[in-house]
Amino acid sequence: MNTAAALVTDDFTHRTLQRVGKRVHRMGIACNYGLDADGFAAALDRGANYFFWTPMRAGKITPVLCEALRRDRERYVVASGPTLAVTGGNVTRGVESLLKKLRTDYLDVYQLFWVGVTASWRDATADALAKLKEQGKIRAAAVSIHDRPRAAELSLDERLDLLMIRYNAAHPGAERDIFPRFEVRRPDVAAYTATDWRKLLKRPSGWVGKVPDAGDCYRFALSSPHIDMVISGPADRAQMEANFAALERGPLSPTDDQWLREFGKIVHG
Repeated sequence: MNTAAALVTDDFTHRTLQRVGKRVHRMGIACNYGLDADGFAAALDRGANYFFWTPMRAGKITPVLCEALRRDRERYVVASGPTLAVTGGNVTRGVESLLKKLRTDYLDVYQLFWVGVTASWRDATADALAKLKEQGKIRAAAVSIHDRPRAAELSLDERLDLLMIRYNAAHPGAERDIFPRFEVRRPDVAAYTATDWRKLLKRPSGWVGKVPDAGDCYRFALSSPHIDMVISGPADRAQMEANFAALERGPLSPTDDQWLREFGKIVHG
C-alpha cells in the first residue's frame, strides 16, 4: 500500500483505494468512448489519474497515456482486462500483452469482465491472478459484474481486491444486495453505467420535472459512502470538463437525491 497517499485526507473528489494502494481522483475515465488526445491531456491537467483502458477504440489516447506513465508511473492507476476467453493461461498471456502495449511494468488493476454465477471467477483464474500479483505485474485483482447477489458473494473473497458494479438512480439495488456485506469485508468499489447508458439523461413520457445531466448522475453515485469512484465515458473534451466541474459541487443534497431517485424509478419502470 502507498502509505504516503493514505496520509492525505480524502474528500468528495479524492479517495484512497485501500486495496489498490493509491489515492485517485474519483472521476475515472474510460478511454474508449471518443475522447481525443487533447481532451485526454486536459483531463490529466484536471487531476484525472484512474483510467480504464483496453486496446479497443483507444488509439487516440494511448500515446498520451504511455507518456504520462513514463513520466510518473506511481501517480496513475491503470485498469484493464482480458481480450481473450478467461482461463488461467489466458489471464497470464493477456497481462503480458497489455504490459507491452502500454510499455509499463505493471497494471494497477486487472479485472475480469461480466462475471456471472459460473463464469470467469474460478480457482485456476484466481490462482493465476495471485501469481501475477506476487510477480508484481498487477497490483489488484478485480471483476466487473451486474449480478448483484454474485457480487455480494465475491466481495467476501480475499483474493478479490476491487468490484466494478452497476449503480445508478435507476438501479440502486446494490444498497440492498451488496453494500451490507461490506460490514464483513470491503473491497475497493468502482461504479459504472452511472447514466444507465444515457437513459437517465432523457425525459420519460409524462415526466414534467427537471431532467438530470451526466454530472448529477455521477454525483449520485459518489454521494454513496460505499462507492470509491465512478467510471465516466466522455466522448469529447466538453463532456469531460462538464463532468469534472459537476464534482466540484460536492455530494447531492437530500432534496436532489430524492428527486433523482424518483426520476430513476420512472426510467427503470
